[in-house]
Amino acid sequence: MHQQPSVIWLAALGAAISIPAGATTYFTVAEVGEQLFPAQLLTPVPMVLTLADVKAVQKASGVRVRESRLKLWRAADGGWMYIDRVLGKHEYITYALALDASGAVTGLEILEYRETYGDQVRHPKWRAQFTGKQHGATLKLQADIANLSGATLSSLHLTEGVRRLLATHQLVVAARG
Repeated sequence: MHQQPSVIWLAALGAAISIPAGATTYFTVAEVGEQLFPAQLLTPVPMVLTLADVKAVQKASGVRVRESRLKLWRAADGGWMYIDRVLGKHEYITYALALDASGAVTGLEILEYRETYGDQVRHPKWRAQFTGKQHGATLKLQADIANLSGATLSSLHLTEGVRRLLATHQLVVAARG
């Protein structure tokens, strides 16, 4: 009978460990839209990648496409806002990527960060490294994007996510008009 409380305690401890204690929402979609495209109307653009699109994006970016349905908005000035998510170490990071009409990055914001550590990717200086990048840019961690100690996987996966979205934009969204 002495072992049963230990089993319950271990189960409770295991459940507590699996809950991402650092889960934080920083922006809603509407708030991030206002942040990235101040005073502009954003219009949702429904778009689903075909199998051919997925293969082309994966080949061009070197990054696996996990979701074929894009979360995409068109700004009044011709810019674009993507909402995407990448896996951090264990949990998803939801982020927004803003592109100008030519497909160059104008902003990157973190909407939700669920990991218990590694949220240094929210620092403006780190996110600013993506500004001006377009499809075809190297976008490799430790090559042209600095790695953040303590946030290596978050840094890597966000960098890959941006590279994938830039390829998606160039090969699919811009091509479709």
